[in-house]
Amino acid sequence: MKAVRLYGAMDLRVGEVAEPSAPPPGFVNLEVRAAGICGSDLHNYRTGQWISRRPSTAGHEFCGRVTAIGEGVSHVVRGDVVSADSRMWCGTCPACTSGRSNVCETLGFVGEICDGGFAEAVQLPARLVVRHDPQLSPHVAAMAEPLAVALHAVRRLAIPAGEPVLVIGCGTIGGLSALLLSRLHDGPLLLGDLNADKAALVAEVTGGAVVALYRAVVEAALSGGRVRYALDATGSIQAIARALDILSGGGALALVGIGHGKLDFDPNIIVEREISLVGCHAFAGELPEAIELLADLAPALQRFIEVLPTLDDVPEAYERLLRGESNALKTIIEVAG
Repeated sequence: MKAVRLYGAMDLRVGEVAEPSAPPPGFVNLEVRAAGICGSDLHNYRTGQWISRRPSTAGHEFCGRVTAIGEGVSHVVRGDVVSADSRMWCGTCPACTSGRSNVCETLGFVGEICDGGFAEAVQLPARLVVRHDPQLSPHVAAMAEPLAVALHAVRRLAIPAGEPVLVIGCGTIGGLSALLLSRLHDGPLLLGDLNADKAALVAEVTGGAVVALYRAVVEAALSGGRVRYALDATGSIQAIARALDILSGGGALALVGIGHGKLDFDPNIIVEREISLVGCHAFAGELPEAIELLADLAPALQRFIEVLPTLDDVPEAYERLLRGESNALKTIIEVAG
């Protein structure tokens, strides 16, 4: 079967690999229907930071159809269509036993420590697959994983009713966070991004207002008001520093982007303005709820997506996305449909 394999930093190849074996107890085999390219996929390709197996089949955002079931699996049957969880957690460490599997002491991800979804078929622990509505487009079903990440971040930020919120970065997670906020929160939604086209698209879909990241501009957008809550989905040190400057006292900044560099700031800012810095890593139990939201959000999600027709297009898409040559929020590969 065909698969997209990561051999090392800047070394991604499409090739033929063996199909998955019969699933052992507790595992399932899937025919992959659609898969998405994540910013962390690009980061791993560019830096090699999380490469633990060479080669490994990349991709952790995908959906599929169950084709075989190992002994002891009862929550799915052959023919079910499912979205995949990206997280490989141990289940026994203190974090896992306290319900925090997203910060498991040995946490890894599909597509890194085991083969992922950029292939015609994949074998996974059955605990990682969740059924979805068979009427959903595979392109939308493949968005379940990043939608769960965004839902986790929005929940972690815990914005009080009516408060304005600023989303910094209109890529996949920022755009999905803005979409969720437009449905789940009743306060003003502000959007900031250096890519004017992406910001405009997210604003059109969500009803948010695009602002530059300057205090006067943000306050003007709120008719002289102040913003206390912000979510950074860029990982940009400059953007995070600007957000800390903009936020008024008593609020919080959620960090969900992959950072590059180190933040140099006066901690007295945090103390004197009582600003909370909130880390948001992957998701905890939000995947089933995200899947339930997909049908309602499908029209908006379709506007965020560009579709590649085959796995052969993935390496070139990586290069194009790293060059910033796409205004889509998510690139989806159609594998089996």
